Amino acid sequence: MQSIFAMNGSETPEPVKAEVKGTIPAWLQGTLLRNGPGLFSVGDSAYNHWFDGMSLIHSFTFNNGEVYRCVTGEVYYRSKFLKSETYKRNIKANRIIVSEFGTMIYPDPCKNIFSRAFTHLCNTIPDFTDNNLINIIRYGQDYYASSEVNYMNQIDPVTLDTVARVNYRNHIALNLATAHPHYDDEGNTYNMGTAIMGFGRPKYVIFKVPANASDRERKKPVLQKVEQVCSIPFRSTLFPSYFHSFGMTENYIIFVEQPFKLDILKLATAYFRGVNWGSCLKFDEDDTTLFHLINRKTGKAVSTRYYGDALVVFHHINAYEDQGHVVFDLICYKDTNLYEMFYIENMRQDTSQFIESNKNFSPPLCKRFVLPVNIDKDAPKETNLVTLKDTTARVVVQTDGSVYCQPDTLFEGLELPGINYKFNGKKYRFFYGSRVEWSPHPNKIAKFDIVTRKHVEWQADNCYPSEPVFVASPGAVEEDDGVILSSVISPDPTISPFMLVLNAKTMEEVARASLNVSVHMDLHGLFIPASV
Repeated sequence: MQSIFAMNGSETPEPVKAEVKGTIPAWLQGTLLRNGPGLFSVGDSAYNHWFDGMSLIHSFTFNNGEVYRCVTGEVYYRSKFLKSETYKRNIKANRIIVSEFGTMIYPDPCKNIFSRAFTHLCNTIPDFTDNNLINIIRYGQDYYASSEVNYMNQIDPVTLDTVARVNYRNHIALNLATAHPHYDDEGNTYNMGTAIMGFGRPKYVIFKVPANASDRERKKPVLQKVEQVCSIPFRSTLFPSYFHSFGMTENYIIFVEQPFKLDILKLATAYFRGVNWGSCLKFDEDDTTLFHLINRKTGKAVSTRYYGDALVVFHHINAYEDQGHVVFDLICYKDTNLYEMFYIENMRQDTSQFIESNKNFSPPLCKRFVLPVNIDKDAPKETNLVTLKDTTARVVVQTDGSVYCQPDTLFEGLELPGINYKFNGKKYRFFYGSRVEWSPHPNKIAKFDIVTRKHVEWQADNCYPSEPVFVASPGAVEEDDGVILSSVISPDPTISPFMLVLNAKTMEEVARASLNVSVHMDLHGLFIPASV
């Protein structure tokens, strides 16, 4: 089963009509863009890690006559490899010549960069790849394939053509940036990155791109209007925390500075030591996790020093404010084994061998943290300061004045979380995700009810769904009034890949749109309503 995830994908550059069983809601009009690794070898060379594969972008267009002359109930699919500079150089050479995070290539065309002194490290990190394989994000009215480096590639959301490469560093002092931004009700985009060297004191940077940033008439870059919200200094100059996402409420940004750290000195010498950049990430289980609260309006950090036990987090679920508290939900791990499991040699094992060799897999835990915002300096020590009645999360002031946070565990075995995005930053009840039980590969979709602490699942034999995406019904009032979309693949040649449409209330199948072309497993994506 694992082998289908590491096979080379293929393009479907022209739109293909799907065969629909069931009924696609007439109101579901728009395009679901998806991104993920899709090319794992070029010529005789191959990547070592699944997260190194070159980006393959997919689109599923529903009932959108403006794009494909769709009529009600129709779905069209197409896919193209992201034509990044990395892709073009590799294909031209007919071998992999650009190193990725888990694959160091020798001889490397970046070797002149790596011969620079450590003080010029800022020039080495962002220039090794622009293979943006993680997500599709929006800045202004433009759409970008993104990963966690300083480059993005703008794409045409209809044709999937690669339009232009954009460098964050030309507009804001960043070496790295996340692929999981937030969008507010006005259409502004908030994101976060890291300035490691060359931009003054090393720091984490939170920034905003206004909704009106696109200037297509003058062809000016969307990042010309970027605004820095604030910066946070590293707690350890040479060991910045890795982060994949962050949280946002109406008034606050939540940054989790976890003890999963990047060793800058090892990163600078990785090429010469014959190791990949991924090996420079280390988890310190004896360290603590710091929780930073930053006021979105003022850019000032809350002075309270919140901390918790060591953990590893990739995805935030949601966050909100409630009666003087900031509540945020995370997918947490007790170690970093998940990253190790995605090396290609592990993924190509047969199922029984894979399970045996990864029996110590740390399952993802959905945990809720609650931070009282205004803690009185005379607050009693060792007393729980959380006054909310719907959680067992605890916060106590230690004798040294620091504030120790213990989470409430909501659920075990779920990743790639999604919500009704109209409730992003607001109090909510439901989240959706891919069930992760015996392996990191999703084989079910789950809906979790935070109030009842119960969940409902969808599954089908030999089917592996991608990240579920919630699309709300027009004028919906209830939080779960809408559908769930997920691209599904199977190792069974008799089961065609299909787009699954579920009733988000019941998790019952409404329709599936089957395709007679290859579709590859992806990571993340974005639904663009037809009216946009």
